[in-house]
Amino acid sequence: MNTEKTQVQFIDISDDIAGQRIDNFLRNRLKNVPKSMIYRVLRKGEVRVNKKRIKPEYKLQPGDVIRVPPIKIPETTQAEAPNTKLSRVAELEKCVIYEDDHMLVLNKPSGTAVHGGSGLHFGAIEAMRALRPDARFLELVHRIDRDTSGILLIAKKRSALRHLQAQFREKTVQKYYFALVMGNWKPSMKKVTAPLLKNEVNSIVRVNPNGKPSETRFKIMEQFQQATLVQASPITGRTHQIRVHAQYVGHPLAWDDRYGDPRFDAYTKKFGLNRLFLHAANIKFTHPSTEELMDISAPMENKLERALEGLRKAPRVN
Repeated sequence: MNTEKTQVQFIDISDDIAGQRIDNFLRNRLKNVPKSMIYRVLRKGEVRVNKKRIKPEYKLQPGDVIRVPPIKIPETTQAEAPNTKLSRVAELEKCVIYEDDHMLVLNKPSGTAVHGGSGLHFGAIEAMRALRPDARFLELVHRIDRDTSGILLIAKKRSALRHLQAQFREKTVQKYYFALVMGNWKPSMKKVTAPLLKNEVNSIVRVNPNGKPSETRFKIMEQFQQATLVQASPITGRTHQIRVHAQYVGHPLAWDDRYGDPRFDAYTKKFGLNRLFLHAANIKFTHPSTEELMDISAPMENKLERALEGLRKAPRVN
């Protein structure tokens, strides 16, 4: 049987990944690698965390650096590289809004996962690797939800990856999202600090006193009859943070299939909306090579803009 050998990987652990067992993390990360192989390299000590051997039950800590050795994958388990002629793959080329020798910034469309797995043949990172066949290194700096659109950073050098992920860990990166929420957001509601706990079985996140400290800052951008456009800035980087914090204070996002309100979805459908209204619109960080302050914005897709126009023109009910 033919085999293919993966490349050595170095993975930096951020706050939102911390707490997972190393074996579960690797099983989710290495979708095409048989479970038996993952446990084999763990037992042999070939997987290192901070240059040390660890056991399968080791729980990851913020700032950990995992070294994943080259692994031989049987041909039958290999995933095919996405065809660059596929419309969804080719379309991503038009979504690159910034690129240099160290990094690129993608305005990711809603509905595109950041990486393949869980029944998905490919995600944004696999597509970009197919579109950049000469790139020796392309790795995600961070993640955003599949249904969220907007800014996604991809490192083109290992040094850039470590520099950028360090900024995320140190919370010096500023991220701003646009979200359409149900009802009239109160001007006094400037931040939500409810702790969040993720269910590892179904990935549902809830406010829970035993959860991780979490903070999101909110600012009203525009108010409508039955909705509010807010700017949300997550200070911490928890899974589904903006969506859960908004729901917790009584203002779920439009078309949120996990934490939303069907009545709000039906209302916004009148204005052509049929996707999660959450868009990573702006990011500020330090360039990993030049140390220049980067301030990058990504425009919303036409569907979101048209929905806002429709809300502006909707008759006011007294």
